[in-house]
Amino acid sequence: MPVLPASRAALHCRLQPLLFFLQALFIQNYRLTFTFHTTLMRGLNKATLIGNLGKDPELKVLEGQISVARFTLATSEVYTTTQGERKTDTTWHTVVLWRGLADLAAKYLHKGSLVYVEGKIKTRSYDDAAGTKRYVTEIEADQFLMLDKPQDNHGTN
Repeated sequence: MPVLPASRAALHCRLQPLLFFLQALFIQNYRLTFTFHTTLMRGLNKATLIGNLGKDPELKVLEGQISVARFTLATSEVYTTTQGERKTDTTWHTVVLWRGLADLAAKYLHKGSLVYVEGKIKTRSYDDAAGTKRYVTEIEADQFLMLDKPQDNHGTN
């Protein structure tokens, strides 16, 4: 059996009593154990993006005065190859906002704006004009944060 380095062994010794305590607690309290397991079995659908708008948001107003805004968001990842060359990979996402968020996006966001978007991933399908089934994956945002510097009335930062 390999010998752990002193720091890992010390950490293991400190955590061992806590692990024994938690095991005893779960064995003694069935309800807590049940809650713990059901929490672990739930799924999580969350997307967090920071990027730049590819175009101005498109705002539509549906029946019942429900606003929906849609825009594309570019996220970029920069890395260095094994040959020392810098590469940038850009991924495009479609973001959808509803109601008040849609109105705010249409009012304040524009092409090139830097934004933080948080929401969930949604996939929907539709039949195109030729009758082919198409699938679209979008980010349904429940919040966004404008990361650009505010501009004064003269357009300077």
